[in-house]
Amino acid sequence: MEAVLRRAARAVCWFVALLSVSLAISAQQSSPLNTTGEIMVAGRSTPYLIRHLPISSFPDLPEAVQQVLSRRGCLIPQTYEARKPENVVHASLERAGSSDWAVLCSVGGTASLLVFLSSAPSEPVTLASAPETERLQQRDSTGALGFNWAIDSASPQQVHQAQAGMKSRPPLLDHDALADTAVDQRTIYHYFANGAWTLVSIPEP
Repeated sequence: MEAVLRRAARAVCWFVALLSVSLAISAQQSSPLNTTGEIMVAGRSTPYLIRHLPISSFPDLPEAVQQVLSRRGCLIPQTYEARKPENVVHASLERAGSSDWAVLCSVGGTASLLVFLSSAPSEPVTLASAPETERLQQRDSTGALGFNWAIDSASPQQVHQAQAGMKSRPPLLDHDALADTAVDQRTIYHYFANGAWTLVSIPEP
């Protein structure tokens, strides 16, 4: 009888172990942080992968900003070449010395560029928005696609350098701009002044 009970106990242990492995594999395959699929490119079905990070990956975000992002259900999309958490920017975007934030927020397959100015941290401005599948490009030699939308801060000096090829070069800005980039392609610069956002003039590629 004792031997039968031992065999039954071992069988239960094996079942629990296999169930745990099965659940772990299922969780990896259906991770809400990764979006996979296929789209048609040049008449051919092409796979893509978009990785996301939760808001908790960015502990420096002010609480007011985190609350807005949480209410919206935001995840932070990462470019295919990301090596560390990205697409959350801290810079002086409203004026010299201000403490402002810009975030790429992904909800339901759409990515939006949100800016939180220090004067209204709970009322973000949306500068751009697009389905994530419209921001894909080839990420490696296999032809697979990855997310290509990146944001970063741009100092007045960096923007001035980007304007170097202009016939009439504008004067140096007095605070940061927001660099909005398609990886390995064109960068545009959003700049806030006189209560409004504009695009900085730079030479055509």
